[in-house]
Amino acid sequence: MTRATIDAARLWEDLIALGAITEPGKPYTRRSFSPLFDEGRALLTTWLEAAGATVRVDAGGNLIGRIAGSDPGLPAIAIGSHSDTVPAGGRFDGIAGVIAGIGVARAFAEAGESLRHPLEIIDCLAEEPSEFGLSCIGSRAMVSRLDPPMLEMTDGKGRTLADALRAVGGDPGRLEEAHRSDLAAFLELHIEQGPVLEAEGIDIGVVTAIVGIRRIEIRFTGQAAHAGTAPMHLRRDAAYAGALTLARLRERAEQLAAEGGPYFVATVGIMEVWPGGSNVVAGRCRLVVDVRSSDMTMTDRFAEDLDAISRAAAETARVERSEIAVLSDGVPAVCDPALRTLIAEAAATEGLSAIDIASGAGHDAAFMAGICPSAMIFIPCLRGMSHTPDEYSTPDQLAAGTRVLLETVRQFDRRL
Repeated sequence: MTRATIDAARLWEDLIALGAITEPGKPYTRRSFSPLFDEGRALLTTWLEAAGATVRVDAGGNLIGRIAGSDPGLPAIAIGSHSDTVPAGGRFDGIAGVIAGIGVARAFAEAGESLRHPLEIIDCLAEEPSEFGLSCIGSRAMVSRLDPPMLEMTDGKGRTLADALRAVGGDPGRLEEAHRSDLAAFLELHIEQGPVLEAEGIDIGVVTAIVGIRRIEIRFTGQAAHAGTAPMHLRRDAAYAGALTLARLRERAEQLAAEGGPYFVATVGIMEVWPGGSNVVAGRCRLVVDVRSSDMTMTDRFAEDLDAISRAAAETARVERSEIAVLSDGVPAVCDPALRTLIAEAAATEGLSAIDIASGAGHDAAFMAGICPSAMIFIPCLRGMSHTPDEYSTPDQLAAGTRVLLETVRQFDRRL
């Protein structure tokens, strides 16, 4: 037996190969529940099996490769992330974590270095917001938070999430079997998706906490009218209500963020108006607000303010606020202190610099923290860019993070 080491060149080759599976003319797009997503998973399955893993898809649609440990009574160490992308996204967000996990499994297998714990590599289903309006579908299933109403959500073609789940090998009728109570730890490597590590010349981010994300939909209903003949004082302009809400919620979000307490941001990522003609006063408007904080009380405060802001906007615009609803709600998660210590020690062992850092993005690890100790390793990315084809980390940065991941698994296996 030799000591397991990461093959940096192979790691990079795998990442590039998976990234090449994309919609033509729209790199890098591999949406969950699409034929390209299935193609990517077929490639992941080949690599997992070559590393000695037994591969399955659980009831929640998660692709899981498992390598037995020497002590069958021990719970598994899981490494996971996701292989789906946003439209015209990047090759690194999520993918780097799955590729790193496979790289760790391959390194242990090729060196003949056995672990006491079983090792699982998990490609969590649909971490990115899917066509059904829901994110983190696979990790929700593993923590029993994929609720029946969610299974009835539909995509633009009228397909239900339950049907889509069956198509990728899951079983919505047996979701209880996806619940995990047998994991010793969950580890996720990820690009930072922010500029701090690169700007400060730091190799590794040891994530302290992951924000919770609440998405709120607001609909205004007014009266469509001719843009030239409807007097301003008689208009019932739904777009005006939407614009007022957007501006005022931004101001309130800035106030909360400036308080200097928990991390807080809010974004209007979707604003739609109907019927959408340049010469038509909008009869309807829809906003989707993305609210993120490391403290649920901040999210709750903002939600109350948003309710008042949107009601006032509707009154000013002389329209009806026809709906305000929570589309999804994820709780913040604190990363496990013992795992964070192991990650910091592993970085030091590898001669790499490391700092503590909070995550402003949501991750599967946030859900997994509800059932087992969980932690994340960040690596730098170019100018903090993510969710864009320009997203990039260097081969050396990916390899460095994967070496830290491997050493963290090794030390957890020996000590805990």
